[in-house]
Amino acid sequence: MGTIYPNTTTENYNHSYDDYYFDLFELIPCDNINIKAFSRVFLPTLYSIVFIVGFIGNGLVLCVLVKFSKRSNMSDVCLFNLALSDLLFLLSLPFWAHYALTSQWTFGSFMCRTVAAFYTLGFYGSIFIMILMTVDRYAVIVHTQTSLFSKHRSVRASIVLILFMWTLSLGASLPTVIWAQVNNKSEVWTCSVEYPEGTEWRCFSYIELNVLSLIIPLSVMLFCYSRIIPILMTMKSQKKHRAVRLMLVLVSVFFLFWTPYNIVIFLKFLHHLGYLSTCKWYQDLNMAMQWVETIAFCHCCINPIIYAFVGQRFRNLFLRILQEWFPCCFGSYTRVKHEPTERWVSVYSRSSVNTSTESVQP
Repeated sequence: MGTIYPNTTTENYNHSYDDYYFDLFELIPCDNINIKAFSRVFLPTLYSIVFIVGFIGNGLVLCVLVKFSKRSNMSDVCLFNLALSDLLFLLSLPFWAHYALTSQWTFGSFMCRTVAAFYTLGFYGSIFIMILMTVDRYAVIVHTQTSLFSKHRSVRASIVLILFMWTLSLGASLPTVIWAQVNNKSEVWTCSVEYPEGTEWRCFSYIELNVLSLIIPLSVMLFCYSRIIPILMTMKSQKKHRAVRLMLVLVSVFFLFWTPYNIVIFLKFLHHLGYLSTCKWYQDLNMAMQWVETIAFCHCCINPIIYAFVGQRFRNLFLRILQEWFPCCFGSYTRVKHEPTERWVSVYSRSSVNTSTESVQP
């Protein structure tokens, strides 16, 4: 999580929690009064905005998929679980916002571990499902005829793969969930990860984040889309340029949102090893973490747009829901262009390439 500065008593200590998630409450005698005051305003505000925007966007994605996707395929199942993982992650933000505002954990031990589980499961679930969606596109377009993965994209196979991804997410989350606990430090209740003394779990947590949240997903995206784009450019479809632009946007957005966060995490890893150990570095890293973390968290607000709402079919389905909910405002929409619901079998992509780029259109 971000940087929380609990209240202090006679000691002028800075309690760091990238705090919650990685280097929690490491006591360092630095004067960070200004950073503390800034975080108590900045973090609750930004967490609240991310929660509201992300909850609305991902909630709408779930509504559309549940209501209209009657013939679910691999793409729909992935999109549903991506929105679900983002919502799970977002549910933890109000608790962290309150924690940042009051500088004290008031929800008890059970909620400390529960919120930690929501945060980490949603965090890693979103990453792993985006990887699965990228590999799915790669298999459908590059290995249309030969790939067993592309030939058997049934709902049953999709569920098995999704369960496997959630299992990986749970495995990556277990250290945080197991060692998350409530403690009373200087008359302040904290929710923190207390790794066993004499172990390298804290270092492992930094490396785990860098590898699983940036190196692997970005490498998969670059490899898959570098193979997909040349094939798309050989097609005669007029939609190929739009599909290529979309893929470039997906990679660029992921890189821009997650790279600064992972750079700061790596610098904090070096700090934990004894490098960059001055008080000035520590202060700068904590301030930087607040900004880059919020940018990274905004990715769950962008996912519904770049994976769902950019698609014409999804927008049509969404507007049909608005037509049902608010007939006085949207009653005339879709009367000009109306397609039977049976034809809208996928709001993310087609299950086969055929002769066009339909398979990569959201």
